[in-house]
Amino acid sequence: MVSVTTSRLLFVGGLHRSGTTLFGRALAGHPLVSGFEDTGVPADEGQHLQSVYPPAKVYGGPGLFAFAAEAHLTEASPLVSPESRERLLAAWSPHWDLEKTVLVEKSPPNLIRMRFLQALFPEASFLTLVRNPIAVAYATAKWRRGESLRTLLRHWVVAHEVYRDDRERVDRHHEVRFEDFVRDPNAELVRAYGFLGLEPVETALEVRPDADDAYLRRWAEEGRTIRGRIGHARIRRELGRRVDALGYDLDGA
Repeated sequence: MVSVTTSRLLFVGGLHRSGTTLFGRALAGHPLVSGFEDTGVPADEGQHLQSVYPPAKVYGGPGLFAFAAEAHLTEASPLVSPESRERLLAAWSPHWDLEKTVLVEKSPPNLIRMRFLQALFPEASFLTLVRNPIAVAYATAKWRRGESLRTLLRHWVVAHEVYRDDRERVDRHHEVRFEDFVRDPNAELVRAYGFLGLEPVETALEVRPDADDAYLRRWAEEGRTIRGRIGHARIRRELGRRVDALGYDLDGA
């Protein structure tokens, strides 16, 4: 059996509906990259193929999981151990082509678990997808019909504040903005492959450059109603500055 060294591992994370699945598939199109496919679990996510740590659904799933303090795993977790490392490799290895140079594990909660995974796999690399909070909130609302847009936007902020602080302690990290990827997928893949030390290849994967437009139009249209203006004003008061600090803008959306 081919040895799985930690330097071969790439963990992809980002909130649900942030483009992790799309980008992961694009990456796996490289002849030297192996990702999970046809595993039988939701979105071929590694979180569902292992039993070392709880998947996001334990903490409420999309749009909610980052509110749980226990969902944020770091190097201080009691789950950091040689046994955990071996259990994870044993769970994931059957789903990789171990002859490939880079082995990808993609799961949304990796966004707030990079420090934990780095403690287990010290030479691993991390790639994060970040997407406009308004687009993420509306897209996630399709799965969380009982949650308000305000709650889903607040979840985006909480998750990305944790991520912002954690990434300072991660040795090998690369960030991709979803908006940049759909605008020019090959340019972003060139950057990602360069980060991984791979020669670039062009992707045949089709992406929609206008993927966020319908969500941003909806935000603008709702903001023109009386109820929408009131709701948006409240969201901006509570979250506007925090969103600004994370590189997006609720006012200009």
